[in-house]
Amino acid sequence: MHIHILGICGTFMGGIAAIARESGYKVTGCDSNVYPPMSTQLESQGIELIEGYSLSQIDLAPDIFVIGNVVTRGNPLMEEILNRNLPYISGPQWLSEHILNDKWVLAVAGTHGKTTTSSMLAWILEYAGLAPGFLIGGIPENFGISARLGNISSSINADESDASPFFVIEADEYDTAFFDKRSKFVHYHPRTTILNNLEFDHADIFPDLAAIERQFHHLVRIIPNNGLIVSNGSEASLKRVLDQGCWTPIEEFGTKAGWHTEHIDNRTEVYLGDANQGTLQWDLLGEHNRLNALAALSAARHAGVSIETGITALAQFKNVKRRMEVRGVVNNITIYDDFAHHPTSIETTLNGLRSKVGNAKIIAVLEPRSNTMKMGVWKDKLSTSLAIADQVFCYNDQTNWDAQAALQSLGSKLACFSDLTQLIRMIAATAQPGNQILIMSNGGFGNIHEKLLVALDRA
Repeated sequence: MHIHILGICGTFMGGIAAIARESGYKVTGCDSNVYPPMSTQLESQGIELIEGYSLSQIDLAPDIFVIGNVVTRGNPLMEEILNRNLPYISGPQWLSEHILNDKWVLAVAGTHGKTTTSSMLAWILEYAGLAPGFLIGGIPENFGISARLGNISSSINADESDASPFFVIEADEYDTAFFDKRSKFVHYHPRTTILNNLEFDHADIFPDLAAIERQFHHLVRIIPNNGLIVSNGSEASLKRVLDQGCWTPIEEFGTKAGWHTEHIDNRTEVYLGDANQGTLQWDLLGEHNRLNALAALSAARHAGVSIETGITALAQFKNVKRRMEVRGVVNNITIYDDFAHHPTSIETTLNGLRSKVGNAKIIAVLEPRSNTMKMGVWKDKLSTSLAIADQVFCYNDQTNWDAQAALQSLGSKLACFSDLTQLIRMIAATAQPGNQILIMSNGGFGNIHEKLLVALDRA
């Protein structure tokens, strides 16, 4: 079977392409931005890529066109597909019908922490010999890839040779496609579901928090009663979701009655209720990562992994690329890359870094790039989320709001730029040995990390 993917170079659609190819499908695809590293990754798997959406791609005559949610009406290739009444399907629905239909799906949903928690969960299952398939919106460093089908013969602790029944997926609430405005995650039909947290986001498609809560309730409605919901018990928004109706057992984390951690003599002890489950020993920063770990432990236990095995696996968890990833150290100046793009995640990330570096100077560099950020929805909360940094640089070439005015409460420690070269030059001139530079964006940010490393080396 031949599938042709429109919008193939996004993380999600690129993951579908890799899994489809691994499953034996002929896969081709197109996008308006065909460039490394995704293009290189896909081409190495034997997937032919085409730049743009030319009508000539109709002549490829695939069995079906798989449509990414980057594709809109007016796209020339999509218009021709519609005009000719050719078969097409969304990425999430194709994945559900052709890959997930016979799997035990473990889905991780929430505003924050989906990628990290999915990566933790996949690694715990891998360590336990279950060799899960997965599709994650980032690259877990334990695996080095963002997606795979899953085969038990490839597991580090397994002897069997068979497709794994388990599949971990990062379950996004964003809409499915221009022709299917349901959230992606309703297509996955999970048996085990983590609800990490829930705040307002994606202002480009949701009018308010209640609208997102309703989508989460649509997910809850299809989880079977032999499944499990692992929910953050401290989130009022998730309680409202579950109060709309729930037919599935729930395990809470983040509360004393459920899964929680306690710090005893510099150790992190894992508890389920009053019962101590073991000591978590790792290098990850912050309370948010401890909560992610608890959710992953609970979900893995539902799949048959002992808590002891799960805790041991987490001690070897290497985190995810672009999650407080050290990109380099020059002249004793450390540069971190982080995906933070919401006030809560920005503040959480900065607090975690502060706990690690103590009184060292933190220079925060922010690109407000997400659709919600560019719309200015969070502009009045950014000052508070950035307050712990000693100096803040904001790159605002794409926003439709005045960053200097919105962040004015930061005073003299704020500098805003719309020119990337000038921004890099000023950071390099400002940074001193011992400083910690935290770069936050959900995009490539003009390869600022590498450019800044070069500039610091020359300074």
